[in-house]
Amino acid sequence: MIRLNNSLNAWGTPDFEAVLKQEIAQLGADQLPLQQGLSTGNYAANAPITVMINSVAEAKDVIRVKAGIFYQSVLGGCSCADDPTPTSENNEYCEVQLDIDKTTAATTIALAVE
Repeated sequence: MIRLNNSLNAWGTPDFEAVLKQEIAQLGADQLPLQQGLSTGNYAANAPITVMINSVAEAKDVIRVKAGIFYQSVLGGCSCADDPTPTSENNEYCEVQLDIDKTTAATTIALAVE
């Protein structure tokens, strides 16, 4: 279970977005739906991500956040000497929705759908 305790503690303060971005960036690729958000590569790279907060809304029980994630993917291939794409890292972007429980800080994260 993912808990964004620091973000919940910062809720309602000017530091909320900065704290939230930092906590999201510290999550591993296995905790974010990066693999499902791929558009170019076929594997999400284990590299640092950049987080952009797109919107924040308060509901009765949760803080609902839509965030953009900038990350890299790799294109698995043969890596042969005559491969026309020697650089296999690609820039990727996806949007996720986070629902942070206002009591427990338990957070669900899913790929945002429009």
